[in-house]
Amino acid sequence: MNNQLVFATNNRHKLEEVSAMLANKHQILSLKDIQCNEDIPETGTTLEENALIKAQYVYQHYNMNCFADDTGLEVEALNGAPGVYSARYAGEGHDSVANMKKLLSELEGKENRKARFRTVIALIIDGKVYQFEGIVNGHITTSKHGTEGFGYDPVFVPEGYEQTFAELGNEIKNQISHRARAVKALVEFLNKQSY
Repeated sequence: MNNQLVFATNNRHKLEEVSAMLANKHQILSLKDIQCNEDIPETGTTLEENALIKAQYVYQHYNMNCFADDTGLEVEALNGAPGVYSARYAGEGHDSVANMKKLLSELEGKENRKARFRTVIALIIDGKVYQFEGIVNGHITTSKHGTEGFGYDPVFVPEGYEQTFAELGNEIKNQISHRARAVKALVEFLNKQSY
């Protein structure tokens, strides 16, 4: 029998990626699958807090084991910004073009372009909270390159590569990305569980 786990997202791409990694041992449900249509507020000041807020919301309102993630781009020269505000860096509306434009202008003339993507996953099983993290280091380019991916992918070059995430394409990105690393840690943990 499959163990059911709610992934607090409606992002089809994320759901497919995680479901594939968990093979047949766990049945992954989306917010839509459990009829959760609320826009869960992300009021935390850290990635850890936001991931936990989303997971706790599902656990408290639907009484189901679940997990949630939050991701941010942390730029060294900007003291870790945009960080937890990555999706709305240029203001509300989640416009990645405006976000990238603002980021590139903030970094104009700066030599230090080191950055990292960080994903945090909060998992709640039977009321117990577990956390997993995935990090990929790299740097920010001076202009956009590539058309694949989303968010800041066209301006982020991962360590050990010459191309941006948007140029490398999803297949390579999904193997080396921050989310892939966090999900891998989650999967290893879940595959040892019996609940």
